[in-house]
Amino acid sequence: MSRRRVAYYYDPDVGAYTFGLNQYLKPHRVKMCHDLIAAYGMLDKMHVLRPPRTSAETMTSFHTDEYVQFLSKVTPETFAKLSGNGTRFLVGDDNPPFEGVFEFSSISAGGSIAAAQRINCGAADIAINWAGGLHHAKKGEASGFCYINDIVLCILELLRRVPRVLYIDIDCHHGDGVEEAFYTTDRVMTCSFHKFGAYFPGTGSQEDKGRGKGNGYSVNIPLHDGITDGAYKSVFEPIISKILEVYRPSAVVLQCGADSLAGDKLGCLNLSMEGHARCVQFLRQQNVPLVLLGGGGYTVKNVAPRMDVRNRFIDPLLPYSEYFDWFGPRFRLEVVPSNMDDLNSKEYLDSVRTNALSQLQSLNHTPSIQMQDVPDESVARHLRSKKRRRSGELRDDLDRSIQDQIHALQDADLTSDESDSDNEDKNSHSTHPRRKNRVMSIITNQYVETPASVKRKFFQSGRDLDEYFRDEMMKVEVLKKGIVEDLSVSREL
Repeated sequence: MSRRRVAYYYDPDVGAYTFGLNQYLKPHRVKMCHDLIAAYGMLDKMHVLRPPRTSAETMTSFHTDEYVQFLSKVTPETFAKLSGNGTRFLVGDDNPPFEGVFEFSSISAGGSIAAAQRINCGAADIAINWAGGLHHAKKGEASGFCYINDIVLCILELLRRVPRVLYIDIDCHHGDGVEEAFYTTDRVMTCSFHKFGAYFPGTGSQEDKGRGKGNGYSVNIPLHDGITDGAYKSVFEPIISKILEVYRPSAVVLQCGADSLAGDKLGCLNLSMEGHARCVQFLRQQNVPLVLLGGGGYTVKNVAPRMDVRNRFIDPLLPYSEYFDWFGPRFRLEVVPSNMDDLNSKEYLDSVRTNALSQLQSLNHTPSIQMQDVPDESVARHLRSKKRRRSGELRDDLDRSIQDQIHALQDADLTSDESDSDNEDKNSHSTHPRRKNRVMSIITNQYVETPASVKRKFFQSGRDLDEYFRDEMMKVEVLKKGIVEDLSVSREL
């Protein structure tokens, strides 16, 4: 096999952010991984790039305008006011409104989108962004330490050039945000290997197969505690091989969550470093364009397996780096399995594998799409051009007519009580098996009831506060009342 070109995206600022003292996700783990890569001399074997930060406009190719603007403005001090006392956007304790949350999200998403663009233009065979892989974020809310779903944005960028994308998730938690985003399409197949049961996010049954055109294109592999390297391989390689045969993806996105490794603080699987890296090596050998992203991982020194992209065998004795002391007392590049019991019986894994292979076998043919008009610009540039047209650069009478209709609808909505975005949000998720009115915590794995949120108008996307607009409407009413009183007085005179 010829040497594959690797593009590696890293922003040194990513390690400067913190979710808080008592939070499990530590962004500086990405910096630790980068320092190890540099210490091993692996940067010379890759094209190292600093990704551009993602703009708010680009984020709205998946997320709602209202949610993105909220992230761009929220701080720990303004959180209660902007979120309706925690009733929307950042619900629960898993997603703190830390200082710089928007900048951190723009770094994470920027690397993933840039990786997709690198694949699209043919400049790389493998593109890496270890700061990405935040697979729980939803269209209008954060979830499980994830604020912006960089994976969905990455896949949307890939779909501008390729007809089919395969998404594989080896995080300990189910990749619910990505599955939900593409649950009704056959242009993206999602395959998630995860712990299932009373475990965050509570989704990922083998019965969840997609709907509509996407029926059969969501593949879930539910696992129990303590799965070992050999058992994991016995389901991973046959299922992925069958997917590659049946679906024939034009590109693959692999989320390499490190919380599936032994000893993770929030994980419950029992993979070694070699078992985890073997999944990456297996896909690397398939000669399909590959995007590698980070993900979970709450024992900080377990970031090391993400290094193993080119070198299957590297010296386990760690070279000196800034974080050398973190790997004591052995100072070796290793994650060894623990002595926890493997609750995945051979019969259970055989059943899971058989069900998945049967689901794939039932797909009639490889989905196709005619793409004579391949977009010549990125999503970000396309959205910027749309914004310019919305801001006044109207090209023809049709543009003006459409804009007039939109403004008329917006004005009508301000005086109507029948449409609100809460109902719209709920309906938008009706095609995916999510539990309504409650969410599970990634820390406690317990369900909590979500508080009733303040009703919002459908066309209020991008507005800061419901209270502000209610105050403005009250001012208008007072003004109208004053005008009427003035008219009455003038008539009496």
